[in-house]
Amino acid sequence: MKIAILNGSPKTGNTSAMVKAFAEGAEAAGHEVDVLHVGKMKIAGCLGCEYCHTKGEGKCVQQDDMAKVLPAYLESDMIVYASPVYYFGMTAQIMAAIQRVYCIGKPAKATKSALLLSSASPAPYAGSIATYKDMLAFTGIEDCGVITAAGEENGSEAKLAEIREFAKNL
Repeated sequence: MKIAILNGSPKTGNTSAMVKAFAEGAEAAGHEVDVLHVGKMKIAGCLGCEYCHTKGEGKCVQQDDMAKVLPAYLESDMIVYASPVYYFGMTAQIMAAIQRVYCIGKPAKATKSALLLSSASPAPYAGSIATYKDMLAFTGIEDCGVITAAGEENGSEAKLAEIREFAKNL
């Protein structure tokens, strides 16, 4: 299975450790993994201009780093979203990458998805999870699971082992 992981963290840290653990587990199980560091890319939000659906034939009018991300949406069997939660939601960077999929409607091949979230606090995840679940309901993609790491769990070997095992068993 080809897996694309969208890392929405703009810095190296707990979310990146979760992404690395997921990639290690998935690769150990024989999956092909592509990690896209969307948190460090220049991706503007969707303009809602409808160019993609009127003149662009599925291509966005904006020319930015989303051109590096769209092939993963089109070619992957599974999309994994990973983000720190700073203020009750996923980062603006990953949300821009999610919203810009509007130009293609839904990932072409992806049938599965997962969500990895990290935070210093144990309870800010509801908004992020609701957005993720609504997106999957719209696209018809299967939710394989949501893993959160809060406070001291972040970066702990126990949490990273849990993530590796989760990815091995996809």
